[in-house]
Amino acid sequence: MESVLILGSIAFALMLGAMSPGPTSIYVAKNSIAISRQHGLFTALGTGTGAAIFGLLAVCGLQAFLLAVPSAYLALKICGGLYLLWMAYKILKHAKDPIESNQNVSAQMSLGRAFSTGLITQLSNPKIAIVLASIFTALLPKEIPSYFYVVLPLLCFFIDAGWCSLVAVALSAEKPRRVYLKFKAAFDRAAGVVMTVLGLKLIFGMK
Repeated sequence: MESVLILGSIAFALMLGAMSPGPTSIYVAKNSIAISRQHGLFTALGTGTGAAIFGLLAVCGLQAFLLAVPSAYLALKICGGLYLLWMAYKILKHAKDPIESNQNVSAQMSLGRAFSTGLITQLSNPKIAIVLASIFTALLPKEIPSYFYVVLPLLCFFIDAGWCSLVAVALSAEKPRRVYLKFKAAFDRAAGVVMTVLGLKLIFGMK
């Protein structure tokens, strides 16, 4: 019973984290609206896989390592921030490009690429590992049951992928897509600016 309460508390904390806006939700939304629902769902699977990887690393003690080796954490932050800035540049560069048809856009991005992009976008933010480790440290018992090493990463996956999938399904509906196509340049510029801010925040540690 105690384990159920612990997992429930962790699940609630993870859900709050997944629902907060970030680079992954921006990219899931963009792929869902601009390309297809299927691309959005595969991007969500990628972000969920990244969350599971961070969950496993967190429960295995990544937080202690990163805090003990500040240079490693700094290097991860810089690399992750540069990746987000590169993605922001690509979004802004193609903001004015028209979308001729769903088939043409789908041909430019395979489902595998949508998955890998979601995965890399999630893994580009090492702060997530610190947040997960903090949640686990606060809520887990002193002696962690061995099955938690399997359950917790799965929990991270299903919560993150589940929320992002809801975003993908909601935003790939016909009405949101029509609105996006009408104001594509403005939406893409806004997404690029937000992604730029998140990248700079990650590199320079802005609060």
